[in-house]
Amino acid sequence: MLGGVAQRSGKGTGSMKTALIVIDMQNSFLHSDGEHFYAEASEVVPNCLSLIRTARQRGKIIVHTADRHRKYFADFEHRRLPAHCIGGGFNAMYFAGFGPGDGAREIEIAKRRFSAFFATDLALFLLEQSVERLVLCGIKTNVCVRATAQDAFAHGFEVCVVADATNSNRQHLAAASLEDINRYFGQLVSTVEALELLS
Repeated sequence: MLGGVAQRSGKGTGSMKTALIVIDMQNSFLHSDGEHFYAEASEVVPNCLSLIRTARQRGKIIVHTADRHRKYFADFEHRRLPAHCIGGGFNAMYFAGFGPGDGAREIEIAKRRFSAFFATDLALFLLEQSVERLVLCGIKTNVCVRATAQDAFAHGFEVCVVADATNSNRQHLAAASLEDINRYFGQLVSTVEALELLS
């Protein structure tokens, strides 16, 4: 798969400035007491942690996104999903082992929509850092990962989604989303391949 990334970008795999985007690794989805917990979510934890660990070791930019909504206030997303991930609450907190570390190369993007780019300064931040390629992992594949991948492509970034570091409780939608991402927005890579991109 890496050859495809290099061929379509016109650059070698090591010549593009790359950032890791870790999407919504929060208690809501990953903790057994979470409001949107699904057991399969835990399957992506080891690979996501491996990506974070390598990105830290290599001094890569890491963006941790968090779905976070305001208590007591109207939110258009609630028309499709009941109130969730309320700021300051248990569900909005990062799952153990996730979230920005002490390093100077990590930031948080709080979001109120599926895409980490919508109504945030993520695109501006990445452009200011001269980032060209994004490696995406996290949950859910068919919701926030797909929406973020699509908007990343629209903003002109090379998109690599780590297929074995994302999933969903709706497997058929996850599979369709990965097919769409690979066909229209970017590349699917394995964790092994993504670790090479981050090295």
